Amino acid sequence: MAPAQGQYSDHSDGVEGKDRAEGPTVPPAFLAAVDALRSARLRPELEVEVTRPPQRLAPHAYAMEAAVVDGEDDLADGRLVLLHDPAGHDAWQGAFRLVTLVRAELEPEMAADPLLPEVCWSWLTGALDARGLSYGEAGGTVTRAGSHYFGALSTRRPATQIEIRASWTPRESRGGVPDAASHLMAWGDLLCQIAGLPPSDPADAAVVTLPQRRGPQVS
Repeated sequence: MAPAQGQYSDHSDGVEGKDRAEGPTVPPAFLAAVDALRSARLRPELEVEVTRPPQRLAPHAYAMEAAVVDGEDDLADGRLVLLHDPAGHDAWQGAFRLVTLVRAELEPEMAADPLLPEVCWSWLTGALDARGLSYGEAGGTVTRAGSHYFGALSTRRPATQIEIRASWTPRESRGGVPDAASHLMAWGDLLCQIAGLPPSDPADAAVVTLPQRRGPQVS
């Protein structure tokens, strides 16, 4: 697994399914989608690690964690899970589903913006649309949470974190395999955008980004 961009660390095969104890019967469509994820080209600011996926959401699952890194600072982090049910799933309207969690700490002036949740959701759909991806049944939540510190922690500045939880169904090709690599790249675009990094493509210069954030505050 040696992508041209991004930094990967692979500590596990990351593939889970009911059939792991019953024999090597992982569907070829799922294996093809996983191979596409593992070969995706990502921005160099992204550090990606394969991790153990949830075991009860679907017969087959593959999970990745990523962080947007600037020096020693993590500007944003997230998790992306690919689910597959060969029999299809009524709620998904398909055989594959992508589930994500993305988090970042915000500057105070951005945290106060009443339209921030709507803007963050538009970043997700915009990242998918910008890569020309076909998807459906998108849904999720955007949560803004504030922390104020007291006592021994009172020297820390108030902090606000934005969190996006979402899922969507990637449309499958005629061979029954979604363009998983492009969906991962779009997800990477979202992570970099919420981290406040400028767009990697000059053609995307009109995209609004958060100002680059400081690293975690240390007491």
